Amino acid sequence: MSVRSTNLGFPRIGARRELKQALEQHWKGALSFHQLEQIGAQLRERHWRLQQARGLDHIPSNDFSFYDHILDLSCTLGCVPRRYGWTGGPVDAATYFAMARGRQIGRDDVVAMEMSKWFDTNYHYLVPEFGPDQTFRLASTKVFDEYAHARSLGIQTRPAIVGPLTYAMIGKTVDGADYCRSSLIPGLVPVYAEIFERLRSMGADWVQIDEPALSLDLPLPYREACTAAYAQLATAAPGLRILLATYFDSLRDNAPLAFSLPVDAVHIDLCRGSGQANTESNDLERLLEEALALVGSKTLSLGLIDGRNIWRNDLAASLKHIEWAVARLGADRVMIAPSCSLLHTPVDLEGEDQLDRQVKRWLAFAIQKLDEIATLAKGVNRGRVSIAAALAESDAVVEDRRTSARIHDPRVQQRLRDIAPSMKARSSSFVERNPVQRSVLNLPLLPTTTIGSFPQTAVIRKARAAFKRGEMDEAEYRDQMRAEIRDAIDRQHRLGLDVLVHGEAERNDMVEYFGEQLEGFAFTGNGWVQSYGSRCVKPPIIFGDVSRPRPMTVEWTTYAQSLTRKVMKGMLSGPITILQWSFVRDDQPRRMTSRQIALAIRDEVADLERAGIRIIQIDEAALREGLPLRRADWKRWLDGAVDDFRLAACAVEDRTQIHTHMCYSEFNDIMPAIAAMDADVISIETSRSHMQLLDAFVDWRYPNEIGPGVYDIHSARVPTVDEMVALLRKARSVLTDEQLWINPDCGLKTRDWPEVEQALANMVAAAEVVRKESSTAPAQLFPASARR
Repeated sequence: MSVRSTNLGFPRIGARRELKQALEQHWKGALSFHQLEQIGAQLRERHWRLQQARGLDHIPSNDFSFYDHILDLSCTLGCVPRRYGWTGGPVDAATYFAMARGRQIGRDDVVAMEMSKWFDTNYHYLVPEFGPDQTFRLASTKVFDEYAHARSLGIQTRPAIVGPLTYAMIGKTVDGADYCRSSLIPGLVPVYAEIFERLRSMGADWVQIDEPALSLDLPLPYREACTAAYAQLATAAPGLRILLATYFDSLRDNAPLAFSLPVDAVHIDLCRGSGQANTESNDLERLLEEALALVGSKTLSLGLIDGRNIWRNDLAASLKHIEWAVARLGADRVMIAPSCSLLHTPVDLEGEDQLDRQVKRWLAFAIQKLDEIATLAKGVNRGRVSIAAALAESDAVVEDRRTSARIHDPRVQQRLRDIAPSMKARSSSFVERNPVQRSVLNLPLLPTTTIGSFPQTAVIRKARAAFKRGEMDEAEYRDQMRAEIRDAIDRQHRLGLDVLVHGEAERNDMVEYFGEQLEGFAFTGNGWVQSYGSRCVKPPIIFGDVSRPRPMTVEWTTYAQSLTRKVMKGMLSGPITILQWSFVRDDQPRRMTSRQIALAIRDEVADLERAGIRIIQIDEAALREGLPLRRADWKRWLDGAVDDFRLAACAVEDRTQIHTHMCYSEFNDIMPAIAAMDADVISIETSRSHMQLLDAFVDWRYPNEIGPGVYDIHSARVPTVDEMVALLRKARSVLTDEQLWINPDCGLKTRDWPEVEQALANMVAAAEVVRKESSTAPAQLFPASARR
């Protein structure tokens, strides 16, 4: 017997984003769903064969999705919200995409499901909705179809499915449902059992159940429901073996529960096991020792290849840990795997010809990680001599990176040492500076604005590509971007917005753009990662100390301001967001890297103010996303995040107004930290949740100003004036009119101008309706006790 090599999931999008292109063609009507399915089948086959060629013993299926794997699971379980008009039977493509993107065809107008972040990653999932009398039934054959597809190619796969514990925990109750979601788990089990029995009958020998919720704080009802569920699932399909996959953190107090479940193998994440992204060697050894003590007669899957970052594995160090486990358990009871699905990494490092050669040598993308898994398995099964060349190369890479003079900058290290408490505080309180800002800005009640970006048109993309290829010189490119900025300003004038933005035509991405101008960053040409649906991002790589050699946004922002007498916002990405949405160096604590970024942004804030920009928005869309999965670790994270935001923001005078923007944030449990950031205005995403996120502001008397989003920019539908007015009335029941700003949920980069202009026109019209109401009587949707 030998150690088995395995994988938990592979990126769906294709090395050249083939899935993105096909999806967008389908949505435009240029590609039928049958043609889209054919492209999906080609991608699945390509990815299975990649894994087969590397000799992996277990290859996953059902890890592919046309939009989101949780949306797929909701359809499989028949958990389709009533508003989509589903009447039973297989969930069709039209319903599937309506759940993801909304639908607006004449009077058939339904909103999309809410999106949220998949644990602490930058991947978005569609939040399951559970009604008062929620039931489940098998309503999709996707998992069977993809398993059968692989079998037809001569490839035996291990179907992967998110488990009932995680599915119940990540959903939300709707329509007045009032129960603990753990009570749904018994109703889910029969559907899972039906799936497993059918897979067994088709020839499956293993199934992978993903339960990342086992890395969370688990209330007792969920623990009890989990134990009962797996007792039933263990006997649902005799002969079908179960791999329980946990990831994104160590199991901690949930370890006895996980290892007590009647499954055949347990996967543990050994790359993020201490609650931090960078697990020290002694933490890894402790986690491995705990797992070995609890594993009993089960197989142990070791997540030693980092599925969420792009650094090459230290093969010698990993091999030592595998050999230790084999000595305790025997080779046949050990699997080698990535820490989690490779969904979170780019597909292939080959072809990155423009990437710095030395930095490229330090990296591994999904395909290269498969090679690392196969190499480690070979080294254990055939002896170290069989991989001597790979071990020597790995050792050389580790040493090259450790000693590179490009990583450490003494000037940056000195700036860190020079940080003083006074640098993280405004000179006056919000109460004192707010009237100063109102006098300087002279804005109307309930001011309207946008979050920052406007549509990245074909003209913009073509110009950027030509400039990068050297087919357009810098002067011509700057003229083209200035023309786009003028156009954005003209459109905002016609719409009647109060606070303008320059539209960010020159920015390819809200993080990559800044990284390109900062020291310590490297960039790929095709290092794309799926964010949601067809939306892909290309995270920068932070390999060394970060600094800002020159201003990054001042020229574009001051040019935009010169085109209008209205107030222009300067737009920056915050230190935590840049950190979270990059591939971060793992040779120092993440907190040290975020402080370096904060100092760079601080310099930019100061330059914008000196240039006469009176509103500066520092987006921290990823603030809550970065929270550790366990509450015991939250304070340390939030204290650091608040410190870094204040370090970046507090370089300005009282008259300069600081805004921030946050995405997908459930604020109830982090309100003290948000208040401590002391931004003058915070804008948040609330439209898909119908202002539910504002509940946090009922109990917490948030003193500063707030812009709750009234326009869901992730959906192709245009909200009506009445919809926005209804949302604003809900907001006015919690906030005073003096606190309230009116804006979309997020930036408008991914939308088209016709829908953007119509939606913003409706938003301005809604603002006028509510302003008139404000001049007469306040909204009374909630009891007076709930108002300020």
